[in-house]
Amino acid sequence: MIVNNTFELGPEGWSSYDYHQSVVQREGKAIMVLTTHQKTGGIDDKGYVWTNEHVWTPDIPETPVSILPLIIYRNWTNEEPVDLRDTKVTVSLRGDGLELEGAECYFWVVCGMTRWHMNSEPFEIVEGAWPTSPATIQLTNDETLWHRSWSKDPSNATSLDDCLKNCVSYGFSFVGSTSAVRGKLSLGGFKIE
Repeated sequence: MIVNNTFELGPEGWSSYDYHQSVVQREGKAIMVLTTHQKTGGIDDKGYVWTNEHVWTPDIPETPVSILPLIIYRNWTNEEPVDLRDTKVTVSLRGDGLELEGAECYFWVVCGMTRWHMNSEPFEIVEGAWPTSPATIQLTNDETLWHRSWSKDPSNATSLDDCLKNCVSYGFSFVGSTSAVRGKLSLGGFKIE
């Protein structure tokens, strides 16, 4: 097991990215808002974290524009970069009043200054209830199954292989919305193995 977030004691570093406040601050700092932790009400009435449209905003530099409602940097929890090649992600996502406006939910990875979304396997978000079983995807090291949405230096973007090999951040995105995504998104468990 590489990662096992159970949310028994807190949000374990999971946050939302507020791109617009990051720009407004003009200090070159990204604004991340820690998710809200609930001790009960999750899967089997255990802990979970949630976020909503009040703390996430579209990340305009991404192509296409993406919202990063659930994000974690490994160094926030004193963890080193991790090799995610040939691993699988297991997750339980729940929406409450979640209006995706045509967006799909993807898992993504970042290394250095490049982000890749696994757009070949969107996650289903159950509305108003926890899923009966968690969703699992295999992080296949094949660029045809992913989309590179951003690179600080597009002429020298990091390959998917290098991003998976040296992953410093990962999370979930909303991509493809026709208007603002609204509502509550909850994360009831997250594993990488």
